[in-house]
Amino acid sequence: MKKPASIIVVDDEQNNFDVIEILLFKEGYDLRYAASGDEAIRQLEAQQADVILLDVMMPVCNGFEVCRTIKANPKWQHIPILMVTALTAKEDLAKGLEMGADDFISKPVSGIELRARVRSMLRIKHQYDMLQELLQVKEASLQLREDMAYAIVHDLRNPLASILFACDILSMADLDLKQKKRIDRIVSSGQRLKFLIDNLLIMAKLDAGKLVLNCTEVDLYDIAKDVISEFQQIANQNQIKLIAHLPKPGKTFHLDDSLIRRVIDNLLSNAIKFSPSKAQVELKIDYLSADKLQIQVKDGGKGVNEELRQSIFEKYEVGELAKGVAQTGLGLSFCKLVVEAHGGRIFVESNQPKGAIFTVEI
Repeated sequence: MKKPASIIVVDDEQNNFDVIEILLFKEGYDLRYAASGDEAIRQLEAQQADVILLDVMMPVCNGFEVCRTIKANPKWQHIPILMVTALTAKEDLAKGLEMGADDFISKPVSGIELRARVRSMLRIKHQYDMLQELLQVKEASLQLREDMAYAIVHDLRNPLASILFACDILSMADLDLKQKKRIDRIVSSGQRLKFLIDNLLIMAKLDAGKLVLNCTEVDLYDIAKDVISEFQQIANQNQIKLIAHLPKPGKTFHLDDSLIRRVIDNLLSNAIKFSPSKAQVELKIDYLSADKLQIQVKDGGKGVNEELRQSIFEKYEVGELAKGVAQTGLGLSFCKLVVEAHGGRIFVESNQPKGAIFTVEI
């Protein structure tokens, strides 16, 4: 059986409550009487209400003050307040709205109008309750996804750590050059996989709104040099020329060092992956102003079709980026989440004569 709507009627005169009780009798509401604002607040602390009918003209603490007190409390500010008043001046009505009142009804109270306005207030409360339920479901879903991400990361990290440890042991053995190169390749791939696993966990936190940026004054010259150094061997293996246009060292920008490093890493990784042999990949970093930064990565691949230039930043979106092969993943989505967390944007344009330019502006 559905629980009846709970309504608190706040009025210093019992007779006024009796009239409202008669007018609303057939509606089946649970009506509670409070002779003052203090009593209404005590009732709210004991039991929530769906609507409050609040008289304006009361001694000690008038309806405006009671309304402000209720709306200032996060536990009660969502409860619709219908002010019952004999005042008709626009200034009084404006004051009530400023204090947080949701609607007014004039004295003497009309039964038809009262019932209509109470139903309207209950609809507002019902819509709020529905939104809260949806929000709770979404929060539970995000928490589940975060928990799953933690579990997956944990399950992947353990065997990966064992593989890397075994490689360290093997590298100490008396190996020929070919064997050493194979071990180095396994280690490089393992470190790359570890990087991607960590990205998965960071994305789960970003999605859940739980990742707190650890921003410091960062010198992008140092970050870029480190990332380029890491990719130089891969670029050489693929006969790709890696070029960097960097600002002078010493200038800093307020960023999360680790996350921005991962963004540059992801963009360079994609650029090398989708560029053909003997192509050119460029990393360009500019300080456009004291508070604006631009990072660009240009590749020599097939480019990105115009209709895909928005969707490729969405998770798991498939796009034909290179070599006629459909690609899917989290890299660009990760970049978008991190850049937007910094208050910036990321977009892609065509590179001439061919390829793509990925631009980050913060």
